[in-house]
Amino acid sequence: MITHLAIKNYALIAALNIDFSDGLTTITGETGSGKSILLGALGLVLGNRADLSVLSNKDSKCIIEATFHVDAYKLQSFFAKNDLDYEADTIIRREILPSGKSRAFINDTPITLNILSQLGKRLIDIHSQHQTLALSSKEFQFQLIDALANNDKHLNSYSRGLKALKEAQKALDDLLEEQKTAQASYDYNLHLFTELENAKLIAEEQETLEERLQFLENIDTIKLQLSESFSLIETEEIGLQAQLFLLKNKLEKLSSLSEKYQALNERINTVNIEFLDISSEIGLALEKVDFDPSELEKTTSRLQLIYDLQQKHNVNSITDLLEKQKQLEVKVAIVNDASSLLKEKEQTVTDISSKLEELSQTIHQRREAVLPKLIKQLEAILAKLGMKHARFDINLAYQENFNTNGKDELSFLFTANKGATFGELKKVASGGELSRIMLAVKTVLSKYKKLPTLIFDEIDTGVSGEVAGQIAQIMQVMSKNMQLMAITHLPQMAAKGKEQLMVSKKTTTTATHTNIVKLSQEQRIDVIAAMISGATVSDAAKAHAKSLLLN
Repeated sequence: MITHLAIKNYALIAALNIDFSDGLTTITGETGSGKSILLGALGLVLGNRADLSVLSNKDSKCIIEATFHVDAYKLQSFFAKNDLDYEADTIIRREILPSGKSRAFINDTPITLNILSQLGKRLIDIHSQHQTLALSSKEFQFQLIDALANNDKHLNSYSRGLKALKEAQKALDDLLEEQKTAQASYDYNLHLFTELENAKLIAEEQETLEERLQFLENIDTIKLQLSESFSLIETEEIGLQAQLFLLKNKLEKLSSLSEKYQALNERINTVNIEFLDISSEIGLALEKVDFDPSELEKTTSRLQLIYDLQQKHNVNSITDLLEKQKQLEVKVAIVNDASSLLKEKEQTVTDISSKLEELSQTIHQRREAVLPKLIKQLEAILAKLGMKHARFDINLAYQENFNTNGKDELSFLFTANKGATFGELKKVASGGELSRIMLAVKTVLSKYKKLPTLIFDEIDTGVSGEVAGQIAQIMQVMSKNMQLMAITHLPQMAAKGKEQLMVSKKTTTTATHTNIVKLSQEQRIDVIAAMISGATVSDAAKAHAKSLLLN
């Protein structure tokens, strides 16, 4: 509910601060006094667009700030989604700058008009002739029926299921498209995959083969060098091994004569051990030089296959070829495994559809069950509002396709006159009748759903005093569960308010200003008496005003 409104430099309002209570507040004032200005200011807070014409002083900015108590509306998720600080007493501020730029804030956080509008719709509902067009909206009509049927939980489950069904159906459609595309290039992909699979590639194979090929291509040179090296070592008398042996003997004989020679002898012994090891390895290497002549051909052929595959697939390594093989395997599998994949996707769609069907039937049955109750309540309220012959014909037809809120097709027909043919609301109901129907709808809704603050803009226009009294009484009952405001010209309505606001306009030699004040009990008597008798207030009018306020 709205608890406070501050207006500065808006239209004919220079500055205004006003507090609102819960229950029903009536707003009165002479025609042209500026009651519409109040609605305009609230409209800006709710996200309506504005221009420089709203500025009273063109050199100063317009500021409209409203405080709302929002605990009852379960808006925490909305605030979290839009990265806003949640406060039980939330402040919405709208500023219109002299430059024409508009700014909006929720709890001092800048926000877009779109976000402001989304929040505004959940806080205040301004009821006017134009707004009654919503009665003909299927979405609004379903909201009414579902509120009575307490379908929120089922509709939330249905919404999640419908989303899952669309995702599953898309996955199935995508698979069918992929298979169609894959089938067209299946033979070529299968050939490429088979070629790579038959190659039996190993990740590190290329480096090993290239090293082996280098050895095989230079084997004669290797064998010659190893053979000559071994000859230098092993040749009798003049070979390196024989010469090293002689040197070792010479130094060994000197080692006993001096520590200096002893050190040389130890060093030559170390060299001799290392030399013998080198000699042995050269000998072993020479023995292993022999090879199968066909190995060179096999190695060359294997490497050429790898190079050809790399060139064909425009890659530089066996690792890349193996990755290509995996990709081709998937493409081939889409066709080869088409039957099992399709069955899996189709089964998912079938399972979700089955659950949605159950939910749709539950939603339909709950809706069907409350229709007689809804019709009875609406017709009873309208009878009190002077429409005793008003009748509704509401039917639900269970359809084949899943819609956004179930599988129902809704027919919501109305007639205001006895014996008249039923028709669509917007075609057979007048503006005044639509206003009273909307009041009846909101009255019913208020019993089953937490509604935003309702503001009725002259809903009692063109009705008799008796009907106006009934309208006021209905609003008074509604206001026990919610906050209502009613702009009215009728004393019966004005008197039913828990509080009454008076809108007045004052003109000076230089300017005209609109002001809004909360009336005391004595002031209310005077104002309502004036509404009854006109400019000259009689004692009888005052007495009548007092009686209206007491009832």
